[in-house]
Parts: sequence; C-alpha cells; structure tokens
Amino acid sequence: MTTVIDIDARGTQHCETTALGVLLRHQGLDLSEPMLFGLGSGLSFIYWDSKNMGFPFLGGRVKPFELTRNLAAGLGLELLVQETTSPRRAWENVTAAIDAGHPVGLQLDSYYLDYFTSKVHFGGHVVAMYGYDDHDAYLVDTDQQGGTVSTSLTSLAQARAARGPMTARHRSFTLTVPGNPPSPQGRIVPAITACADVFLNPPIANLGHRGIEKAGRLVRTWLQRTDDPQRDLPQAALLMEKAGTGGALFRNLYRDFLAECAQLLDSSHLRTGHGLYAEAATLWTETAALITKAGESGDAQCLVQAGAILCDLSRIEREAMQALIRLESEAPNALQL
Repeated sequence: MTTVIDIDARGTQHCETTALGVLLRHQGLDLSEPMLFGLGSGLSFIYWDSKNMGFPFLGGRVKPFELTRNLAAGLGLELLVQETTSPRRAWENVTAAIDAGHPVGLQLDSYYLDYFTSKVHFGGHVVAMYGYDDHDAYLVDTDQQGGTVSTSLTSLAQARAARGPMTARHRSFTLTVPGNPPSPQGRIVPAITACADVFLNPPIANLGHRGIEKAGRLVRTWLQRTDDPQRDLPQAALLMEKAGTGGALFRNLYRDFLAECAQLLDSSHLRTGHGLYAEAATLWTETAALITKAGESGDAQCLVQAGAILCDLSRIEREAMQALIRLESEAPNALQL
C-alpha cells in the first residue's frame, strides 16, 4: 500500500520553514522562506553551555516550534498539534492526516534519519511528511539534506521516539488556512517589533545581543574547551554557517525578509535594519571561517579575531533591532507604499 500526496517542494535552507512552506502551499498560501521566518519572529540568539555538554551550542533562532506557533497566531491559522507517548498512536495520528490528503509536520531527532548527512543528535529537527508505504516514509527536508527524501519506517519511529534536549513526544502537526486569512503584509510590523523586543531585552545574559557579546568573550577559550579541536571547532563553524545555530544562515534569512518587507513598506527604520543585517550576515560568515581555521591549525589568534567580530556583531545587531522596534511608533499610513 502507498499513500502519497501531491506537494510543492522548493529549494529551502531551514528545516522548520521548509516544513511550513510545504504545509501552507498545499493550503494555497505561498510565502517565501524569508517571509515565513520573519513573520514567525524566528530570529534570536542563545549561547548554551553546561558541564554535561561536549561543546558549547550557539543557537541563532527561537527555540524549536516557537516559530510555527508565532506564525500560526499572527496569520490566524488553525494549528493542530498532537503529542503522545504511544508510538502506535503517534503513527495513527500521521497516517490519518495523510490518508485524508493533508501533509503533516513532524518534530524528531535527525540523528536517526537514513538520509541525514550529519550524524549529530538534534531533537528540534522538523520535516514535512507527504506519504508512506509498507517500508518507507516520504519526507521533505532542506536542500542540504536532499529536498524530497525517504527514510525507513523503523528509522522514522526511532527519530520520533527520541528523548533528550529539544525533543518532543512524537509531535506531529497540521495547519489549516481560514477562508479569510489576515494579509501577511499587515502582520509584518507586529512580527518585527515582537522579535526586536525580545532580542533587545533578554532575561538572561546568554540570550539576544547580550548572548552574542558573551560568545565573543568565551569563543577565545574554545581551544581549551575541547579534547579534539580539529573535530569540534569546524563542526561548530559548519553549524553556524549552514545549519544556522548561531550564525549566518538565520541572519541571511532575516536580511532577505527585511529586504522583502522594504518592497512593501516605506520606512527608513526598516531600511536601516536591513542594511545592518546585511553587514551582520557577512561578518557571521567571516566568524565561522576563523573558527574553522582555529580548529584546523590550533592558532588561538584566529579565535581572538572571531571574538572581536562577535563583539562587533552584538553592537550591530543591537543597533539594527533598535531601529526596527521604532516601526511600531511610525504612523500607519507612512508604512504603506
């Protein structure tokens, strides 16, 4: 038996926005990946380290699934989330939706997926599932992971059942677009200012602009933080650059989101924020390259340079968000082109 839904899979970069795009296009709502990310107030920063961690984790976005909840709330979408401790019930939740013709979002640990190129545990990974047969599940993942892919039902069950940091209990979800949804353009300013407010006023020093500044101080110690710098530093840099945990990927998406918004809204604050995030995205790429070089060469000076750039980035992103939060005080008619 095979059940496969006809879906529109696009070349995309980030797992959660990839899945959201598949689900929403199937409902007739077609938004770019940067617009999905920005309307979900997805940008953030966290520097996370503890004694039981092998190496520090840098996160460049809000926590897993928060983007989906933000987007659904902002656009008035019906978000149906199902979680269970029962693997049998979890599978029934998914097959019922697919058999009814609806693709489903899944949160799982990417480590177990057959096609996944990087064997690292990450319990906050999100995919869209659009079909299955007796042996395999058919998924949409990011371009980097192959786009439309398949994995064995056994591996999918392991990935969904995984416990640990950022995991969810067999979480699956569907989205329904209402008959008269709010205009995405009308949600731009609330989404930007909500994101800026959280970034500028973090409750602890590990988050937002303060977290980037903290990373700038601590990255200089990373050669002493690991027994295997040739493995851990390039891996951290790869995640920053390609997976977005802290670095350029999410800054690139937010830069492109602000550029798209600037085509729709006439605001000097928006243009200022866009220019600063364009600068930040380039500097994150530079930082990742220096961290890779430090791991490969053992040259601590590279980490000193990376730390200096991160301190600059803390200032640049703070200034960008200070400009963007002023959008809420602009007269509404000044925001329409």
